[in-house]
Amino acid sequence: MPRTRTTKKLAQRIDLNYFRRAAPLRQWRFRLTLAALALALAWIGWHAARRDDAVYSAGKLSAAHAVFSNRCGACHVMVTGVFFRREVSDHACLDCHDGPIHQAAQMFTPSCASCHADHRGAIRLAEVSDANCTQCHANLETRAGPAHYFTHIASFSSDHPEFAALRSGAADPTTIRFNHALHMQANLTGPNGRVQLVCGDCHRLARTLSAGTAMAPATYAATCASCHTLQFDKRFADQVPHDTPERIHAFVGAKFQAYIAAHPAELRELRQPNRDLPRQPVAADYRLLTPTEWVAEHTAEAEDLLWRKTCKECHALNFAPGQSPAPAAPPDFAMTTLASLSAALPSVAPSNITLRYFPHARFDHARHQLVTCESCHAGARTSQQSSDILVPGIATCRQCHNQNPQSAEARCFECHTYHDPTLRKFAPGHASIDDLLSGLHHAPTASGPGAGG
Repeated sequence: MPRTRTTKKLAQRIDLNYFRRAAPLRQWRFRLTLAALALALAWIGWHAARRDDAVYSAGKLSAAHAVFSNRCGACHVMVTGVFFRREVSDHACLDCHDGPIHQAAQMFTPSCASCHADHRGAIRLAEVSDANCTQCHANLETRAGPAHYFTHIASFSSDHPEFAALRSGAADPTTIRFNHALHMQANLTGPNGRVQLVCGDCHRLARTLSAGTAMAPATYAATCASCHTLQFDKRFADQVPHDTPERIHAFVGAKFQAYIAAHPAELRELRQPNRDLPRQPVAADYRLLTPTEWVAEHTAEAEDLLWRKTCKECHALNFAPGQSPAPAAPPDFAMTTLASLSAALPSVAPSNITLRYFPHARFDHARHQLVTCESCHAGARTSQQSSDILVPGIATCRQCHNQNPQSAEARCFECHTYHDPTLRKFAPGHASIDDLLSGLHHAPTASGPGAGG
C-alpha cells in the first residue's frame, strides 16, 4: 500500500527551533557586518582627526576649485539651527570673485550656486545649463518699463533672432574705402612681384581678454604698407608717415628744407619746354628761387600728389568750402611760408573701423580654424563696398551649432556671459601660497572684497 505524504506531515518534520542553533554562515555574516561598521567608523574618525572633509564630498571639484578639495569650509558655511548642514552662500563666492549682475532691471538675482553647480568633475563652471538663462529670457520681464530686447528666446536653434549687425538696413559705418573683390583677384602687383592674396595676409588672430581669440584690426603698417607705399618725391627713398595731415605737412617740409640746404644748386631751375602752353609767352630758360620759395612750391606739389591720389585711395578727405584738393602755390613766393600752406590742409574723416560686430557676445576665431574663412564669410570675394557687412548670419552658425547630438555645442554660454565684464571689480586675494598648501584658509565673510558686487 503506497505511503501517503501530506503537507501537514511534512511540516511536522521541521524543527521550529532551528534558528536558535548556531550556524557558521550566520555567525560569519554577523561578524563581517560588525567589522565593516567598525572599519567605516574608524575611517571616518581618522579623517575627522586629520580635519579632512573630503570624505563627505559629493564628487570631484572643478579644475578651478581643485585647490579646495580638502577644505570644504572655504565655501560651505554652517547653517544656524540645522544639524550638520552646510550651504554655499553668495558671500563665500564673492569673497574670491566679483560677480556683477547681468541687468539692473532684472526681476531677480539668482544665487551663485544655482547656476554654477560644483562637484561634477573637472568641468568649467561657466558651462551653465540653458535653463538658467531661459528662466528669464523665455518670457523676459523687467522691474519697470518695457524690455528693449527680444523677450522670448528658448534656444539658439529655434527662436534666437538674427544677429543685430545683420538686420535690415544695417551697414558698416567705416569711411575707409576698401574693395575685397579687387584684392582677392589673381596676379596682383606685390612688393616682390605678382601675388595671390589670401584672407590670412590681412586678417590675423589676436588674443583679447574679454572676447577670446579675435581678429586683430587691419592696420596700414601691418597689412597695407608692403604694397601701398607713401612715397611723395623721387628725390627721397623715405615715405611720409601714416599720420595726420599736419604731421605729414611738417615731415614733407622738413625733408625739402634739408634737401635744398644740401643741394643749393637746384634753386636755379631750368624751364621745361614740354610745359609751354600755346599762344602764351615763352618763359625764361631758367628761374632763380629762394630756399623758401623752392620749399613751398615743392611741398605743394608733393601734397597735391598725396591728397589727390595716394591718401584718397583709402581715406575720405574733407576740404574747406571753396578749397581745391591741392592748393596751388601762389606766384609770389617771397611771403609764402609752410605755416600759411598748412592752413589749407584737409581733414581726414574718422576711420570708424568696427572692431567687434557682436559687442554683447563672445566669438573665438581660434576654435573655428578647422573651416575655411569663406565657409563663413562667403561674400568676401564679391564685395566691392566697405559698407558691406561680411560676418556670417545665424543660419550659417546653425549649420554646426544645433541640438543634434553630433553637432557642436549650442548652449547660451558659448556666446553669452551672464555677468557684465565691464562692471567687474578687482577682488584681491586674502590667502597666501603657504595658506593654500598647508590647508589653512580664512572663512569667507560678507565683508569680502567682492561682497555686494
